[in-house]
This record gives sequence, C-alpha cells and structure tokens, in this order.
Amino acid sequence: MKKLIKKILKPIYFFVLKTVPFLRPIYYTREYQNPVTFKTFFLQKILGINRKAYWPMHYTSMVTGVENIYVGVDVCPGLAPGCYIQGLGKVYIDDFTGLAPNVGIISANHSMLDLKKHNHGSVKIGKYCWIGMNSVILPNVELGDFTTVAAGSVVTKSFKKGFCVLRGNPAEIVKEFPPETHEHFVRNQHPIKYYGYIAGDKFSEFRKKKLKV
Repeated sequence: MKKLIKKILKPIYFFVLKTVPFLRPIYYTREYQNPVTFKTFFLQKILGINRKAYWPMHYTSMVTGVENIYVGVDVCPGLAPGCYIQGLGKVYIDDFTGLAPNVGIISANHSMLDLKKHNHGSVKIGKYCWIGMNSVILPNVELGDFTTVAAGSVVTKSFKKGFCVLRGNPAEIVKEFPPETHEHFVRNQHPIKYYGYIAGDKFSEFRKKKLKV
C-alpha cells in the first residue's frame, strides 16, 4: 500500500515543484552535486537563515558580503556545514566546484595598523575544483581548474595552472597532472543551468542588478 501511495504521490510532487516558480530550483537541481532541497529552501528562504545568499547554504555556515561573491553553475559554498565565506573583497568560484565542511574562504585581511579596517583582496577558484574539509583559502589566491585542496590545508598563494593536488600549511603541490592527461578529466554539464537559486537565463540580469563581481 505504501509503495502504491508513493507511486501516485511522486509524480504529483514533481509536477508541483516544476510548476510553482519559486520551487523550480528544487526540481531542476535534483541531479546536481549541490542540489537545492526543500529543507534547505525552507530554512533559508522561509525562516531566513542565510537568506541573503542567492545559493543554498547550510544553517551552520556563514556568509558576508554576498554582493561581492560570484558562484557558478552547481556551486554552493557553505552548503556543507560550518563554512565561512567572507565577501569583504571579491570572491569568484567557477562552475562545478565543491567545498567540504568547515572551509574558510577569506577575501580580506585586517589592517595591521588599524584592526577595525580591512585590506581588501580577492579569491578566484576555477572550474571543477574541490576544497577539502577544514581548509582555508586566503586573500589574493587564484586556483586553476581541477585543483584539489587536501583536507586541513591553508592556501596562501596562487596555483593558476590547475590540474594539481595541494596539501599543507602553507599549501604546496604534492601531485601535478601532465597536459596529456587533462582530456581524461570529466567535465560535467547540466541541460538546465542554475546558479544557486537563479535560473541560467536570468542570471546575467541578476548579476548586473545585485552583484559587484
């Protein structure tokens, strides 16, 4: 009986998600690495936890300066618990990059002369990167596509070429993939693109109006 009820209700559930405009991200991102779920939507958009973020976030994560943060397709910094995304400077995270729990992205440092002030920088992370648990990315760091940051690392300088594994404090390259292997890296795509909660065909307009990056 339960299977029969589930079989009947499931199509209705998906129909509602697909039809109601503000619920469409739940439907269209359900196969994403970082999907919008009803629970996340409720906590964020209804209860207001991390409401300013235009992408899904866990209620234990924290973000500042949303207008200075660009997230690509299937990118949700802070969807894993315990993350801190600081947008005092500019933050740019490109398509299909993932962040593990307790990751810190820091785009500005305190001024040594006046701790009430910040020296603004920027962080740029390429496509298909993975930032491991308890890692920290510091200001003025740029990571190329397919960069993996091992758990617990502190990245203090740029590795623009990508296709490498970083580890340590300060992080250094521990594995680098030669150019002839780059074609073997999987480049996922989605038929319908979402930038967090924003549909791909509406993101350019949203970016012009709401973002500074």
